Amino acid sequence: MIEESSGKAWMPVAHRLRRDSYGRLNFTDEAGEVHVGVVPSQAFPIDAPGEQVSLLSTDGHELVFINQLSMLDAETRAMIEQEIAQREFLPVIDRLVEVSTFATPSTWTVTTDRGLNSFVLKGEEDIRRLRNGGLIITDSHGVTYRVHDIRALDRGSRKLLDRFL
Repeated sequence: MIEESSGKAWMPVAHRLRRDSYGRLNFTDEAGEVHVGVVPSQAFPIDAPGEQVSLLSTDGHELVFINQLSMLDAETRAMIEQEIAQREFLPVIDRLVEVSTFATPSTWTVTTDRGLNSFVLKGEEDIRRLRNGGLIITDSHGVTYRVHDIRALDRGSRKLLDRFL
């Protein structure tokens, strides 16, 4: 359901969300006021991607709340997902290639959805488990990586990872 913050039903977002010639998202509210450069924000981007998304004005005020992006038409959903992807950088680890040492700090070489990368893991506390079998790994520079499901990794990757969990 698409709702205003006060709980009133809104007309479909698809009719009121457009991309301008500069590539910015513009949203027209019920009063006909156009809000230029709206920003989508997810409440729980890791645990519930595509759910509970707010469109925020440039000054941070919520213009519209979208409970499920899947409820939107494909074109509108794609615009919002594209905008979210540009703002959020969360590489997904597909495979652990090498770990320099099983003590920390250690240098990890991994294959991600964005290519081959190396980073330094400061300590085991920088690996956090997610409830769905995934992991969040934060490197020494604060870059966050995600493993969707440990069980989906190849055997060698799981063996390397087990030393740190």
